[in-house]
Amino acid sequence: MIKKIELIIPPEELNNHNYILKKSASLLHTEVEKISALIPIRRSIDARSRNVVYKISFDVYLDEKPKEDNFFIDYKTVSENKKVIIIGFGPAGMFSALRLIELGIKPIIIERGKDVRNRRRDIRAIHQEHFVNPDSNYCFGEGGAGTFSDGKLYTRSTKRGDVKKILSVLVQHGASKDILIDSHPHIGSNKLPKIVQQIRETIISCGGEIHFNSKVTDFVLNNNKMLGVVVNDNQEFSANAIILATGHSARDIYYLLHQRNILIEPKPFAMGVRIEHPQKLIDEIQYHTKNKHDNLPAASYSIACNVNNRGVYSFCMCPGGIIVPASTSNDEIVVNGMSVSRRDSPFANSGLVVEINERDFAHYEKYYPFSALQLQKEIEQKAFLIANQTQSAPAQRVTDFVKNKISDSLPKSSYISGLTSYDLNLLFPSFISERLKKSLFIFNDKMKGYYSDEAIIVAPESRTSSVVRIPRDKTTFMHTKIEAFFPCGEGAGYAGGIVSAAIDGENVANAVKQYLS
Repeated sequence: MIKKIELIIPPEELNNHNYILKKSASLLHTEVEKISALIPIRRSIDARSRNVVYKISFDVYLDEKPKEDNFFIDYKTVSENKKVIIIGFGPAGMFSALRLIELGIKPIIIERGKDVRNRRRDIRAIHQEHFVNPDSNYCFGEGGAGTFSDGKLYTRSTKRGDVKKILSVLVQHGASKDILIDSHPHIGSNKLPKIVQQIRETIISCGGEIHFNSKVTDFVLNNNKMLGVVVNDNQEFSANAIILATGHSARDIYYLLHQRNILIEPKPFAMGVRIEHPQKLIDEIQYHTKNKHDNLPAASYSIACNVNNRGVYSFCMCPGGIIVPASTSNDEIVVNGMSVSRRDSPFANSGLVVEINERDFAHYEKYYPFSALQLQKEIEQKAFLIANQTQSAPAQRVTDFVKNKISDSLPKSSYISGLTSYDLNLLFPSFISERLKKSLFIFNDKMKGYYSDEAIIVAPESRTSSVVRIPRDKTTFMHTKIEAFFPCGEGAGYAGGIVSAAIDGENVANAVKQYLS
């Protein structure tokens, strides 16, 4: 017999099996000896009261042994009969490739960046030499932006596809099984590269192709049908269908689509800053104590409010993390956040961003369909000039930002590339800065101590999502005007995060199979 229960467990008893066993028996009004197994299926932290607890759901086996969870996809070798080109090897590209292999279709992956090992050197160069390789950085390369920016796997896209399958595939390729039960699963940027490599090996072992350092420079079209792509201006690849999964920062692809008269549209997005606090302060606020128990992880938060009819919210919160330079060009500054699996940095950072809609980029109409992109681009390039054409990002104490005052000094920060003290009110349009200011006091009401002289903001956090949408049919997932062309993932405007992009990749692969049939 199997019973489902939920236990409330104090942090100090988290690893005490006998405590959990006795509590389970008591709840079920049975004897401890009758419990043959306790299998955790869901785990979360409840910090709403003064006493922080874990809430863990279990499958309790009474007088019977649990069956092994043998989730395993046996990826078979694919034939040469049907071939699909996938542009981009981030989460959407990886999972569309794996799903195509399941369906017996050969994926040919075209990735502008380097493999994950060589990509590390280019990322190091951004930090140490302030040099950005436009094809190999925090956004571009094997694994996409997710590889070196945290690996957070929480998603609200549960109705779009099978989230558990996505997580199980990651476990099959080396991720911890903890991601299957944690309410906010996380892998860590130190562990993701090996998982990405394992996925690459699966694809290649099944007959798929992956071409690194291969930048799409043109599309091969005939009568509004996509036939293939040109790579590095001199090599042509042809296939039965094309999946475009380039991520939200591949501006050259957007320009190329427009040049080839392929319909794209500007899309609302969000922009703001990275706000950084001492992790100890966030722990004290969230756990209501100055003495966090060792069994509690670095505390996180998720906050949102409405200021003057516009959403302001935290984004991609990184407990125990660092702020990183996520620029994709040598004439801009973009910041993002990441954590390693231990989340043991003394800093907590999060995006703090304001919704940007069509009214905000209306005066960029002459740049259509790149109206939103132009606004994004101008702020990133302005930040670069403020930083004396380096990756030393503009920054300000939160309290000074509210007072419109340049900070005389800046506290220690996780941002390795250095900070330039600047009044960020002069970087952003007033519709962004004024809403950010008001939100700080609203959030301080929710988290006493959030508005603090110890907190700094680093700018700009501008790549929260794509600023362009590539329209596709809701049923076929194919571009509304171009046959055999399937826009996919974050870059096309249909996902936001690793899991939702992976789900979209699987859905598009299924649609390609239907098209080819």
